[in-house]
Amino acid sequence: MSWFGKMVGGTVGLMIGGPLGAIAGGAIGHHLFDKGSGRAASGRRVSYQPPPQWSGAQQAPPPPRRSEEEERQATFFLALFSILGKLAKADGAVTRDEGDMLVQFLGEMDLSGKEREFAIKVFNEAKNSRFTVEDFARQFADATRGRQQLRTSLMDMLFRIAAADGTVHPAEEAMIASIGRTLGFSALDVEQLKKRYAGDPDQAYAVLGVSPDASDGEVRDTYRRLVQEYHPDTVIGQGMPEEFVQYATKRFQEVQTAWETVKKSRCL
Repeated sequence: MSWFGKMVGGTVGLMIGGPLGAIAGGAIGHHLFDKGSGRAASGRRVSYQPPPQWSGAQQAPPPPRRSEEEERQATFFLALFSILGKLAKADGAVTRDEGDMLVQFLGEMDLSGKEREFAIKVFNEAKNSRFTVEDFARQFADATRGRQQLRTSLMDMLFRIAAADGTVHPAEEAMIASIGRTLGFSALDVEQLKKRYAGDPDQAYAVLGVSPDASDGEVRDTYRRLVQEYHPDTVIGQGMPEEFVQYATKRFQEVQTAWETVKKSRCL
């Protein structure tokens, strides 16, 4: 069973703790255990209860275990939609257009059914929560040490939805920049990610994240790196939830199209 089934189905008391665990608990509708402590998000002590049919001399089964991969996937999912909830309110309030953007984004993620419903619940739970976007970013940073591709994917998605209306609001840009600093990105790194979606006149170069003045070798090396980073198999292998493979495929295709445009213009 996937991380999603284990979390929402209740066969695992907690995938993760901290702010994201609290948001997940609110979205699911019951308390989740703090990671490794056996305490609910509210601080109340809880324990595993075997099914009622286990009694007498029969030994109850142990609580189901979660793998590190499942925990990482749950963290990615929760961090993304929790941060999007805060990002939607960055300019004051969640507008109808921003709600429409979220729906469009869910379609790009190829999320449907229960996964889609849960993502919306996380978004709504997080946007009005007492936690800050930095709280979510710090927990995500702790969970993705050594997984730079996961961090890049998160930042890429944030800029994509922020720019869905054709522009990135200054308050949204400031919030994403703050998240970027928490995740170890330089100001230049963040600016390059933003250019992919901010209506840059040299869009093909912006998608590749290079300057039109870059050398042929630099453009080619960057293209090869992006192809490796956004290949769906690589993304899944890095720990992104399988439910997000549609997004990785879309980014992979955009990189390929940008490369063909640049290659043709440079006669490579």
